[in-house]
Amino acid sequence: MRAVDIIRKKRDGIGLSRDEIDSFVTGATDGSWPDYQISALLMAVVLRGMSDEETAWLTDAMARSGARLDLASLPGLKVDKHSTGGVGDKTSLVVAPLAAACGVIVPMMSGRGLGHTGGTLDKLEAIPGFKVDTSAREIVDALAEVGCVIVGQTRDIAPADRRLYRLRDVTATVESIPLITASIMSKKLAEGIDALVLDVKVGRGAFMKTAPEAEQLARAMVNAGQLAGVRTEAVMTRMDAPLGRAIGNALEVVESIETLGGEGPPDLTALSVLLAARMVLLARRAETAAEAERLVRRALTSREGLAKFRQMVARQGGDVSVVDDPARLALASGREMVCAARAGYVTGLDAMLIGRAAAALGAGRATAEDRIDHGVGIKVLATPGALVRAGEPILELYHRDSLGLRDGVDLAGQAIELGAAPPAPQPIMVGEIV
Repeated sequence: MRAVDIIRKKRDGIGLSRDEIDSFVTGATDGSWPDYQISALLMAVVLRGMSDEETAWLTDAMARSGARLDLASLPGLKVDKHSTGGVGDKTSLVVAPLAAACGVIVPMMSGRGLGHTGGTLDKLEAIPGFKVDTSAREIVDALAEVGCVIVGQTRDIAPADRRLYRLRDVTATVESIPLITASIMSKKLAEGIDALVLDVKVGRGAFMKTAPEAEQLARAMVNAGQLAGVRTEAVMTRMDAPLGRAIGNALEVVESIETLGGEGPPDLTALSVLLAARMVLLARRAETAAEAERLVRRALTSREGLAKFRQMVARQGGDVSVVDDPARLALASGREMVCAARAGYVTGLDAMLIGRAAAALGAGRATAEDRIDHGVGIKVLATPGALVRAGEPILELYHRDSLGLRDGVDLAGQAIELGAAPPAPQPIMVGEIV
């Protein structure tokens, strides 16, 4: 099959056959399709979409493009959690050790920054020495010893996705339900897990801007998981403002450690407890949602979750001294305040603009080859609902040698919304569990 014929067919809105999708995934895996042809088909999928059948075939082909992790030697049910990406979303760093402290085996394969959102692996690599690239054997050994592991894809698990993931970030082909579904679920199906909790973000800082879009993605991924024999559920959560108060890799590690120590911001703590409790329930470590939540909160208040995080950092080669003293992390020394133009209530902080501002400072990538600066980022000093005076700082930018500072300040300033009255409180969840 010629790549150009497959591209033309999808460009013209004609559904692809299973063999054509297999040919595409094989070409992406073995390199017989060059980047420009892969990018062309990705764009055609974004513009023309895929049927449920095509999406299922793509997910299956990507999962079959490599090996499957064998976790049969480990006792109990293995449960993972995945977020579709948000600004300031560091819940994986909190949820994995919390669930592990409750007896859940958590094999978590994560990704790097995509578009305006941060990547879990980039955050963990802010910890000196932390190793995210590892072998299947090392993953099993770490799970047996610690109970949780957060790593990147091994080279032989869903290798097709690694190449597609890199290209989507730099070709404006991130926002596609079939591509997001196939990317996430192919990796998860290859992990050897028994159950999966999905956090589907919805709002201005998410890839899914509206609740109907988010529900469509949630149902697509849940359907893909259930068809593959993995117990899968999804929660839809808000991403209009950043989650927590820290945006940027090292800053988010600090906030994760604070949260595991019982001193995190309320929104991050609440969402982390919710997600960890769903994992505990799916792992059958609790019989009811209320019991699962009690177990998770006990792991939080007893600092058992923090102890698990410390174990995980040590097992993966990281400097454990930063867990005991997060101030040891190398933060950028430059500081710039973005202040309120007038007195009023903070009615909104546009997560998309703040994510772009952090990326402008160096916390994200403009191209696949760009290097991340782990020490730059943004701190939220006044969250939505706060009453501020004219000239009072709302955002604090951490920058390096003023690199990207002008763009960062401009974008951060545009993100701030002020009003005469406080905004109505909004629940974390949007709709019901799917």
